[in-house]
Amino acid sequence: MNDQVTEVISDLVKINNDRIEGYQKAINQTDELDLKELFAQMIAESKTYQVQLNQKLRQEGEERERDSTFAGKIYRAWMDVKATFSGGNRHAILASCEYGEDAAQKAYRQALADDQSLPAEISQLVRNQQQSLKASHDKIRHLRDLEKVNA
Repeated sequence: MNDQVTEVISDLVKINNDRIEGYQKAINQTDELDLKELFAQMIAESKTYQVQLNQKLRQEGEERERDSTFAGKIYRAWMDVKATFSGGNRHAILASCEYGEDAAQKAYRQALADDQSLPAEISQLVRNQQQSLKASHDKIRHLRDLEKVNA
């Protein structure tokens, strides 16, 4: 595996780390059980992807990636500020989560744009993860839109 492939995989692990931390913050910002359950599912999803991607790194003798992205740290700080002003408002929390899902989609699209450099097995793994994350994104967006209509 070349350095470019390792970098792509590391970036995707970091995005999943961001997603885990972001949804943990979202769980802490709401008292609504349905959202807590949904966010816990999103965390479990990213933990699975994190393990799969780190396994690919370890197979190539690379260190397991544990860090998050700088943008993710900014996003989580922004979520904290927004929650302070919104008072844990359901729509605001879902909108913040969708923002994070958009970032994950962007990272996966960029990884797949570099598809020529990815071995077929890794490319397929990334494509499968991206499709699943897209479904999660759409679910969050749908719930956010429902809240906008009900507001």
